[in-house]
Amino acid sequence: MKTIATLRTAGLLALTLVLSSALAASSKDLEARMAKDGLQKTSVKGVDLAYARPGATLATYKRVKLDPVEVSFHPSWNPTRTGSSLKLSAQEKESIRSGVAKLVEEEFAREIQAGGRYPVVAETASDVLRVKAAIVNLYVNAPDTGPGRTRTIVASAGEMTLIAELSDAASGQVLARVADRREANKSRMQLTNGVVNESEGRLIAAAWAKTLRKALDNAQGLGAK
Repeated sequence: MKTIATLRTAGLLALTLVLSSALAASSKDLEARMAKDGLQKTSVKGVDLAYARPGATLATYKRVKLDPVEVSFHPSWNPTRTGSSLKLSAQEKESIRSGVAKLVEEEFAREIQAGGRYPVVAETASDVLRVKAAIVNLYVNAPDTGPGRTRTIVASAGEMTLIAELSDAASGQVLARVADRREANKSRMQLTNGVVNESEGRLIAAAWAKTLRKALDNAQGLGAK
């Protein structure tokens, strides 16, 4: 069991390293990394970067398998507790990291299954689309880790970047890779606390999942809701 978990983590880490490093690379290097396995650059509305296998289609996929979401913080993120000069402890950071992973997984499952067309499953079959997703460069402004209702005025609740790989669950063939950065409420100042941060994170995750669901609908000639 430990070996399986290690291999799974290694695979997700490899995906994270390939795509997150691509985000900071030169244009030439970025294209090479995202195009790995023969993928070609394409355009997806609302997504910063998208690469797909030529001729690949999502039309045959009726179900979705979601891998556990991996989350890593922005390298410069080292905040203090809200209203304090004390740095967050390792345990507090882990609580934020695991919390974001959970909410992204929950929102992906909820949004993908909206309308009842694409059940999320754990099995592998020819009609199952496998989604490996990771959140990188997570930056949470005014993190609220205490039991109180501390509120701080900030311009944004934070930001995070999704990197995802879509593949055929049965064969393992990679169909597409995407990368997209989102910032929460960047257009206005707001009072932020832990509850608001979670709400903003869920909105971003749901938007990403809705984009995937619409892509499945479009591939199958269905009217997206």
